[in-house]
Amino acid sequence: MSESETTEYKKTLGQLKDGLISIVAILNKHREGALWFGVRDDGVPVGINIGEKTVRDISQAIAAHIEPKIYPEIKTVPRNGIDCIRVHFSGIDAPYFAYGRAYMRVGDEDRQLSAGELKNFILNANKESIRWDNKPCAATLEDLNEDKVKAFVARAGLPWDTLPNALRKLDVLHNDKVLNTAMVFFSQKPVVKLRCAVFASTITATILDQQDYGGDIPELIEQGQSYILRNIHKGMRLEGLYRVDVPELAVPALREALINAFCHRDYHDPDEVRIAVFQDRVEIRNPGKLFGGLTVEQLRVGNVSARRNPLIADLLRRIQMIEGWGRGMPLILDNEPKTRFEEVAHMFIASFPRPSFAPDYAIRAAADNLVDTKKNSLSVVETTDKTTDKTTDKTTENALSANEQAILALIAANPSATQKEMAEALGLSEDGVRYHTKKLKTKGLLRRKGGKKTGHWEIVQE
Repeated sequence: MSESETTEYKKTLGQLKDGLISIVAILNKHREGALWFGVRDDGVPVGINIGEKTVRDISQAIAAHIEPKIYPEIKTVPRNGIDCIRVHFSGIDAPYFAYGRAYMRVGDEDRQLSAGELKNFILNANKESIRWDNKPCAATLEDLNEDKVKAFVARAGLPWDTLPNALRKLDVLHNDKVLNTAMVFFSQKPVVKLRCAVFASTITATILDQQDYGGDIPELIEQGQSYILRNIHKGMRLEGLYRVDVPELAVPALREALINAFCHRDYHDPDEVRIAVFQDRVEIRNPGKLFGGLTVEQLRVGNVSARRNPLIADLLRRIQMIEGWGRGMPLILDNEPKTRFEEVAHMFIASFPRPSFAPDYAIRAAADNLVDTKKNSLSVVETTDKTTDKTTDKTTENALSANEQAILALIAANPSATQKEMAEALGLSEDGVRYHTKKLKTKGLLRRKGGKKTGHWEIVQE
């Protein structure tokens, strides 16, 4: 029998150092194996001189050079009538190190782990101990909302009997201790937060709107989706005689990104999931980089899944909010192919470019008409759907400048925006904003309702 992933042969004790490296490599891969002295690589025994100190020398070398400590069985074993030494070892405290370095068994070879490989190995080896979702918390059953649990159980298609039994079926109550996952789904008081904001331009200099929400994970997914849809443009298509609103970004992609943000975020980090609506993009940000050594490139390929919070993922799967096949990223990219993913500091960001944005803050709908040839229908930005024809059919003297289009876009996002706020967002003077708003009113595209402090702007849609 030749060498394998769990068996290593050495002819002499002169190869003791290499033998210890093999022990570590096998332990890190298989947790158990055997090292033989007095046997050739092809498994043929050649024997070894075994003195009074032979076994002791092997034992002392293992104790001195392998960490964490292992306690192998070392004995003389005859092979084909020839005395050899067998070292049988096992251990569950990986990663193991020989002479200060970690190795991994690959076939019948021992490969030293790089710093990155070692980091990922340690994370994977200890992922159960560092998980947040399966840890008991200080809460009791009284801290849970029984109605939420009942609604969840019904949605998951499970029978109801008592609150403790329902929680046990969902695997969120262990030894009568409430787990963290139960709190982020069923707490009486909000323990999960979502922060949302709309910005006036492509940077965070001017905030047009900010909302903070608290609740359980399913609630906040719905809140986040609603917030995005309220603050992006909507187009339309005709289905028979009826108009159907079509958001400029695909709802399935946005929803999947929100679900992923709450499912895969790092709950050890006290920061919250965030939604940032810019003029040119929508960002969904969650604390925690990709988990388990997964890269952005692998993520874009899809069909791979490294779950930081498998218990949270299991509860979302029970109510059909996610699948168990790593199809989340393909679903996002199928619906929004231009989505960008990146890791910044300790945040993972999914960024969706907005089709309604064009350079110099121009509204692309007014320039391109956004004709949906596949559906043979016209899709235009909601805030300009009645003014698009006006701006494209009017004579050249009524054509909108880039600054005028920018002002319309800002007012569409925030009808209460002041001329000072618009000036800051666009890099214009207040006199410049007044000049352009006056021109828009002259063209019949804009009007002011109410006074300077309590009034608001209206885009005219005749």
